[in-house]
Amino acid sequence: MNLRPRSLALAAAVLFSLSTSPQALAHGQSWTGTFLPEGSGGRTGSGSLLVEYDEHSNVLTITASFEGLSSDTRVAHIHCCSGPFPASAGVALAGTSNAFGANLLNFPSGVRAADYSQNFDMGLASVYSNAFRNNSGGTENGARDALLAAFDNGFAYMNIHTDAFPGGEIRAQIAPIPEPSTWLMMALGLAGVAAGARRKSAA
Repeated sequence: MNLRPRSLALAAAVLFSLSTSPQALAHGQSWTGTFLPEGSGGRTGSGSLLVEYDEHSNVLTITASFEGLSSDTRVAHIHCCSGPFPASAGVALAGTSNAFGANLLNFPSGVRAADYSQNFDMGLASVYSNAFRNNSGGTENGARDALLAAFDNGFAYMNIHTDAFPGGEIRAQIAPIPEPSTWLMMALGLAGVAAGARRKSAA
């Protein structure tokens, strides 16, 4: 997988923040994903995704970085509740609309690369699609709990729709962040790779 500078920067920030905040991991309130083409046929693009939930404020924060799309963005959504990739599901989290329909709050349209960060008040009915809310007991709390459970089980994803691929060009399956010990091993591995690269460059 070829992660470009924009995606690498977000991945590094995620690793740093998590390695310095083990308590956040212990509460299981953060999830990650990697954007990849949803299929063939000319789909391109890559990126990284971080999803965080603050139970005290009832706010979900979505931070994404993507680039290299084959055409301009239209809309983006969080879909739930699917099986593992490539299973698909309906729109769960949107929050507003543009000329092309439901769209994540303030998600940029007409671009091929962007950094995106947005807070969602999970107590508002308007952030959920009507179908998802109705299928989750008809309440905001029910919809929130169903979505967070799907994050924990890897049964939700974010996808980005473009002019060339209105059904979806890239997709990030949302999954729980590994335990702190796993992140420590990853950090040590990355440090080793970096050290090896420096030695090779010096030689």
